[in-house]
Amino acid sequence: MALVACPTASIGTTSRRSAREGVDVFPVQVVDNVYFCGFTAESSFGAWSYLIVRSEADGGNILVDSPRFTMPLVRRIEAMGGVRLMYLTHRDDIADHAKFAARFGCPRVMHRADGAARLGIEQVTDGDGTIDIANGCVSVPTPGHTRGHQVLLYRDTVLFTGDHLAWSPTRRTLTAFRDACWYSWTEQIKSMERLLAYRFEWVLPGHGRRHHAPAESMRDELAACVTWMKQRA
Repeated sequence: MALVACPTASIGTTSRRSAREGVDVFPVQVVDNVYFCGFTAESSFGAWSYLIVRSEADGGNILVDSPRFTMPLVRRIEAMGGVRLMYLTHRDDIADHAKFAARFGCPRVMHRADGAARLGIEQVTDGDGTIDIANGCVSVPTPGHTRGHQVLLYRDTVLFTGDHLAWSPTRRTLTAFRDACWYSWTEQIKSMERLLAYRFEWVLPGHGRRHHAPAESMRDELAACVTWMKQRA
């Protein structure tokens, strides 16, 4: 799995069999109908991407950020129902988004402030208001890491956080990346405070560790993250 997911193909193997078995693993289930795509791309700095598998009645599958466009993954996604919508959290993690959009004929969602119009994005979000982009899916603007960063909240349970929020195994709590804040740390603090109004149990980031906790504990950890961020402002 590590060999297949590596964005720079830097991991070797002495067995062709092990490489083939890794190809067949992804997408791998994280929780319920949410899957990690693997096949990370060097062009998006190895960022993680996810597939939300939904029925046609619910609007079909959603690809959150873009993995590497490779046929083993594409065929598996096709077998799982394809992609009806692609949600891009921010400009760093778009990888092969255009190839996936062309293959599946799916519109892409991205914030205007991150260059959505220049990239030919079909559904451009704007401003600082939340948007219900699909059944059970809410887009929340979270500027800070980039000017147009946004996160996706799925069914008040899973928060796809891009480069905004992740779990710190060292500090044992939620964290933000001070050294990888390309737009404004002050704005990112405000964005983090905005998330305190939402309920979720999973943090699935583009970079860093994912995290699962009861919603009440998650909010406490998020509040502690805000305090920590303010101390480093």
